[in-house]
Amino acid sequence: MKLLILIAYFIVLITIGFVCRQKATDVNGFVLGGRSVGPWLTAFAYGTSYFSAVVFVGYAGQFGWRFGIAATWAGIGNALIGSLLAWVILGRRTRIMTQHLDSATMPQFFGERFQSKSLKIAASVIIFIFLIPYTASLYNGLSRLFGMAFHIDYSVCIVLMAILTAIYVIAGGYMATAINDFIQGIIMLAGIIAIIVAVLHSKGGFMAALDGLGHVSDPTVSSTPGVFGSFFGPDPVSLLSVVILTSLGTWGLPQMVQKFYAIDNEDSIKKGTIISTIFALVVSGGCYFLGGFGRLFSDKIDIAANGYDSIIPTMLENLHPLLIALVVILVLSASMSTLSSLVIASSSTLTIDLIKDNVVKNMSDKKQVLCIRVLIVIFIAISAIIAVIQYKSAVTFIAQLMGISWGALAGSFLAPFLYSLYWKKTTKAACWTSFVFGCMIMVLNLVAGSHFPALLQSPINCGAFAMLTGLIIVPVVSLFTKKPDAALIENTFACYDKTSTVTQKTALGK
Repeated sequence: MKLLILIAYFIVLITIGFVCRQKATDVNGFVLGGRSVGPWLTAFAYGTSYFSAVVFVGYAGQFGWRFGIAATWAGIGNALIGSLLAWVILGRRTRIMTQHLDSATMPQFFGERFQSKSLKIAASVIIFIFLIPYTASLYNGLSRLFGMAFHIDYSVCIVLMAILTAIYVIAGGYMATAINDFIQGIIMLAGIIAIIVAVLHSKGGFMAALDGLGHVSDPTVSSTPGVFGSFFGPDPVSLLSVVILTSLGTWGLPQMVQKFYAIDNEDSIKKGTIISTIFALVVSGGCYFLGGFGRLFSDKIDIAANGYDSIIPTMLENLHPLLIALVVILVLSASMSTLSSLVIASSSTLTIDLIKDNVVKNMSDKKQVLCIRVLIVIFIAISAIIAVIQYKSAVTFIAQLMGISWGALAGSFLAPFLYSLYWKKTTKAACWTSFVFGCMIMVLNLVAGSHFPALLQSPINCGAFAMLTGLIIVPVVSLFTKKPDAALIENTFACYDKTSTVTQKTALGK
C-alpha cells in the first residue's frame, strides 16, 4: 500500500511536468513562468522551497534537542520575518524593479542595477559554489526516513529523487515546479499536523508531554530545572542566532527571492503574503514544535553514535505504517520542491549570467533554454554524487552544511539586494565589499572555526553575524565610495513612479 501511494505520487509529478511543457519554450517561460504565476502557486512555491528535509530532519531535531520547546520560536520567526516581512518589504519592489531591468536572476539584477558585468559574474560564481552543500544535504535528510519506511538502500533513494526531480523540472520548468510545489505543500501541511497529533498522543497528549519535558534534565546543557519546557530554553542567545539565520536569511537567497520575479500582479502579492505566512507558521512552526519534544525519546536516541539527524526518525519509527508513508512523502515533497528551486536558480544563473555573451556570443532564446536544461541535469548529478560521498565519509550534520551555504549566500546578497531596491546611494563598491565579506567569513569559519571567538565558532552564529554585519557594511561603504551615475539611478528608480490605472477593488479612489 505504501509503495502504491508513492508510485501514484511520482506519476502525478511527472505528468504535470509534461503538461507544462508548452509554457517552457523560452527563457522567460522556463525560468519565471512568463511572470504570470498567481498568489497560491507563488506562496506555496516560496514555502516549499523554504522548508526541506534540512529543516524537518536536521534543524528540527538538532534545535529541538538543544532548546526544547523554545525551538518553536524559530518557526514563528520563519513565519513573521522569513515570510510576512519578506513579502511586505521585498515582494512588490522586487517584482517591479526586476521587470523594469529585464532581469530573470539575482546576478542579472546586480549587473543591470549597477551596470557591472564583473558584479554579475561574481554573484553567479558565489551562487553556484555555495548552493552545492545545500543541495547535497537535501538527500541525507530524506535517506533516513526512506530507509525506515521502505528499507531501500540510500544510493537508490538518491538516484530516485534526482531522476524524478530532473524529469519534471526539465520538462515543464518553473511553472511545472510551481504546480508541483502546490501539491507538495498541501501534503506538507496535512502531514505536519497528523504527525504532531500522533507523536503527542503517544506521550499521553500535549499537557502530559509538556509536563514530561519539564522533568527532563541535562547537566551538560543547563542546571536549571525544567529548562527544556521553558519559554526561551537553555541558551536564548544561540536560539536568537538560529531565528536570524533561518528567518532573515531567506531575504538574500536567490532561489527564494526569484519567486517574487514571477508573480503576476499587485493583488497576488497581497494574497500571497497571507498564504505564505500561514503556511510557514504551520509547517515550520510545527516542525520545530515537534522537535522540541525530542528529549522525551532520549532512551532510544544516541546522539554520539547517530547524530542529531536521527532524532526525528526515531520519534516517528513506531507510528502507523500509513502515517510513516505520509511522513516519507512529506519529506520527499519538501526535498524535491527545494531541489527543483535550487537547480532552476543555479542553471539559469550559469546560462544567463556566465555562458551567454561570455562563452557563447549571440546565444538565441532556444539555445539558452537547452543550456539551462543540460545544466539542470549536471547540477542534480553533482549534488547526488556529493551526497553519496558525504554519506560514505560519515558526514551527517545536515544543519551545519546548510548553515555554511545560507550564511555565505545571505551574508553576501541580503544587504546589497535590500538596499538596491530602496536606497539610491547604494554603490557598486559596497556590493563588492558585502560579497567578499560574506564569502570569506564563512569559508574561514569552515576551515578555521576553532580560532574564531567562541560565539562565532558555530556556522549558524557566524552566518547570522555575516547577515547583520552586511546591513551595516553596505551603507557605510556606500557613503565613502564613488557615487553611482545620477542618470542611471533616476532611470532605475523611475519604475516606482509609473502611473497605473487599477479598479477600486484593488485601490480605493477619492
